[in-house]
Amino acid sequence: MTASDPGLRRTLGVGDAVVIGLGSMVGAGIFAALTPAAHAAGSGLLVGLAVAAVVAYCNAMSSARLAALYPASGGTYVYGRERLGQFWGYLAGWSFVVGKTASCAAMALTVGTYVWPEQAHAVAVAAVVALTAVNYGGVQKSAWLTRVIVALVLAVLASVVVVCLGSGEADAGRLDVGASGGADGVLQAAGLLFFAFAGYARIATLGEEVRDPARTIPRAIPLALGITLVVYACVAVAALSVLGSGGLGNATAPLADAVRAAGVPSLVPVVRIGAAVAAMGSLLALILGVSRTTLAMARDRHLPGALAAVHPRFQVPHRAELAVGAVVAVLAATVDVRGAIGFSSFGVLAYYAVANASAWTLSSAPAARLVPVVGLIGCVVLAFSLPGVSVVAGAGVLAVGAAAYAVRGWMKAGAGRE
Repeated sequence: MTASDPGLRRTLGVGDAVVIGLGSMVGAGIFAALTPAAHAAGSGLLVGLAVAAVVAYCNAMSSARLAALYPASGGTYVYGRERLGQFWGYLAGWSFVVGKTASCAAMALTVGTYVWPEQAHAVAVAAVVALTAVNYGGVQKSAWLTRVIVALVLAVLASVVVVCLGSGEADAGRLDVGASGGADGVLQAAGLLFFAFAGYARIATLGEEVRDPARTIPRAIPLALGITLVVYACVAVAALSVLGSGGLGNATAPLADAVRAAGVPSLVPVVRIGAAVAAMGSLLALILGVSRTTLAMARDRHLPGALAAVHPRFQVPHRAELAVGAVVAVLAATVDVRGAIGFSSFGVLAYYAVANASAWTLSSAPAARLVPVVGLIGCVVLAFSLPGVSVVAGAGVLAVGAAAYAVRGWMKAGAGRE
């Protein structure tokens, strides 16, 4: 930041930060990720959920420790730069911006699919435009809207759990914690379910907009993750109890199918509305986080410097938000949701791998390094357990980003010699 760049306004407390994290996690993922995860892991679905939760916890704790030391917009882009060097910070930022932009498109398309399937792309673009406008008006407005969305989604998920577990169709025998899909299937399920968890870092990317970040961020991240884990576990158990792993793995709309199997088809439209609202909440928080990382990278000239501008009235990175919104709108009009999710998962896991490596440098004590080591190994294993197409595409995009960084370095070096 410079004297002419006043920075962002610190308006968010612990509650606001937790809500933004919940809005990022308790979103469309839980309405969609259970089916491919159950298909991959079979009766090992709950084991996969536990593995994803362990990796997510390690990532969350590493992110919280780093965010307390570096309370600036950008998240792991900043941490990697400060702890590992410019290249690793850049690679983390590149992974986040590219991967989460794809995730934005996936969430927007989820809104379209549930609201108006025949015009899913048009609805997706409209959702992106509307939520970009909300973010443009200031982060406090975004936090208020996210609070409303989270409350509605949690109410819908609670209804699903109560209806399923309270029905005569619920059978505890279907909660088999074996691994009929094998170890590979469990790991792939964990990678897919991690997509539904990956949102707590949105709190860290807002480090420049929270009050007392050294206290707020380390409290908000574990709280948001813990609440999300409890919600996901309850929903997974409820769905499995009425559908079993086989039925859940073949469901087209898992939670809607679950309440239908529980004998309450009248709740299906409510679940559909809940899924659309959840996707809107995720999209809102995603645009918020991607634009802040874009701001940080633009400040360091890894992206065009014009994107580093902060609006004089709203004190938000308005150009970055408009640029992100425009790219997401184009993707939402053209891409396939399944491809976007797989690609995003690889990028997000790469991002957290850098976060854990950065946290590893904070202390030489073996006990302090245990969490980041487990998180780093977990991220690498889950990333390469994803479907092959996602791995190849994700690795290819990371290679393109690394090449761009190298070319930029050569150009700067050449200009310096002239």
